[in-house]
Amino acid sequence: MPKKVLIISSSLRQGSNSEILAREVEKGALNAGHNVEFLCLKDKNIQFCRGCLACQKTQKCVIRDDMNEMIGQVKNADVLVFATPVYYYEMSGQMKTFLDRCNPLYGGEYRFRDVYLLTTSYDDSPDVSERSTSGLEGWIVCFDKSHLAGVLSGGGVNDPKEVSNHRELLDKAYQLGKNI
Repeated sequence: MPKKVLIISSSLRQGSNSEILAREVEKGALNAGHNVEFLCLKDKNIQFCRGCLACQKTQKCVIRDDMNEMIGQVKNADVLVFATPVYYYEMSGQMKTFLDRCNPLYGGEYRFRDVYLLTTSYDDSPDVSERSTSGLEGWIVCFDKSHLAGVLSGGGVNDPKEVSNHRELLDKAYQLGKNI
């Protein structure tokens, strides 16, 4: 049965390695017959959460920016795939701000169950994505019907489009998308 997959790319860099991996996941998911939406945060106006918590009563954010539409996309997706470069051993600030701004979903209805994380980094240590994963898991805990379904970490890539030379990693991303 086809799933509605939302892929969220949080890198602001042109030729982003994490976005290239996300595009491979997209190809795999499309070839598996899923409905896929690809969301790039680099062109979006996303302000910081103000902590007013008005959204807990209204399920809508009081800030008028691009997040209100994107919150609806998150709410209606069956599967979420987050792609982030790792900066200082953590997810990008754009991804963290995006997660914070999804607060209107807390306590309400949502469809997503499976959540995936893709990371790329210069450091190729096996544990380089642990903090990014932990940060996303902290968000997932707030949505008790969902879980972290998988993590794909690509280390040893720094320059724009460098991941394109790592066929094994691209194949893993494609397979992740195909197996959603």
